[in-house]
Order: sequence, then structure tokens, then C-alpha cells
Amino acid sequence: MEQNHHIDWKKYLIVFLFTLGIFLSASYISNYFGNKKIDQLKLIQDKISIDILSSETQFSLLSELSCKNISDSIISGELGELGRKLEWGQDNLGTTDTVSYLKKYYSLLQIKDYLLTKKISERCKTKAAFILYFYTTAENCSECEREGVVLSNLRDKYPELRVYSFDYSIDLSAVKSMLQIYKIEDTKLPALVIDGDVLTGFHSIEELESRVKESFKLQDIKLEETIPIKN
Repeated sequence: MEQNHHIDWKKYLIVFLFTLGIFLSASYISNYFGNKKIDQLKLIQDKISIDILSSETQFSLLSELSCKNISDSIISGELGELGRKLEWGQDNLGTTDTVSYLKKYYSLLQIKDYLLTKKISERCKTKAAFILYFYTTAENCSECEREGVVLSNLRDKYPELRVYSFDYSIDLSAVKSMLQIYKIEDTKLPALVIDGDVLTGFHSIEELESRVKESFKLQDIKLEETIPIKN
């Protein structure tokens, strides 16, 4: 009888150690790949920082450079890549300190890209439309996810359209300033800002497409007003 107890004890110990080994291995692998993804995010972040500095330098030299030498999409492509990886980080890693930091950094980069691209568009008379999109979690905003899909489809249809997305609840003074400027309320999300107008609640792709086209028309009128009439 004692011998059976001894065998059972060994059996349970082996099972326990085996289970522990599997758990530790899975945890290590998960952390390893998670850290690899975080490293990728940081590399993209550094690259965007360099692109922003390059774009600022280009804009400072606009008085001496031809506008055709200024790229109108120097940052936006990298922003999109960082946004997709941040989304992966939130879904798979949760709200870690690193993910939260990168999300704040991403929001700042979006604001910087918005201001720079707008200046370049005005200076070089390039066609561009801008939408600022404020959202929050699906639990607190049933229409935010639908609006995000609409904006993605609209951006694919109009390459000249820039869409900048901001989490209403993010603890960032720059974003909070934008919320105050446009008087965005958490009870009226999603919220969009187009040409200074604030649109609250869900808006279909047809409605927003009409606004984008109107934005392009306003730019065409301004462009015609700046071109001297030849006799």
C-alpha cells in the first residue's frame, strides 16, 4: 500500500513539473514575441520622428525649393503602419505601459502630421482634405466602430484625404486641447471635424463623401483666386 502511495506521489510530481514546464515555455514564447513586436513599434516610432524632422526642414526651405520637391505623403504611410501595429499591441498585449506610451506618441505624431500637411497644402496649393475623428471604446460608443470602417473606406477612395483618429479618453494635453477647441463631448461620440465644422453621431459614407467633395471645391476656388488673370 505504501509503495502505491509512493508511485502516485512520483506520478503527480512528474505531471506537475511537466505542466509547469509547458506553462513557463508558453509564457516565455508569448513574452518573447510580444517584446519583438514592441521593438518593431519603437523602430517605426524612431523612423517617423526622423520623417517629421525632415518634413519640418523641407517646409522651412519652401521659399527656396520648388513645391514639386515636397512630398505630400512623407509621414502618413508610416503613421498608418504604426497605427496597425498599435492595434495589434492593444489586442494581444493589453494596455501595457509601453503600448500606452506609444499610443500617446502616435497621437502627437498625427497632430504634427496634420499641421505640417495642412501648411504644405496651403503653401503649394495641393489638393487635400482633412478629417479629425474622435472616438472611444465600443462599450461607451456603439457607433464608433462603424464610423471607423466608413472612414477607412472613404480614405481608400480618396488618396488626398487625411483622416486622423484620436481616443477621447487618452491622457494627453494636446488631445485635450483639441477637445476644448472643438467642444467635443463624450456623450456625442463619434465626432468628426471637417473644415472647422463639428459633426456628431454616426454619418454614412455618402454624407461624408459629399463633405469631402465640398472641401475639394473650396480649395479649387481658393486656387483660382490666387492665379493671376491673363489679358
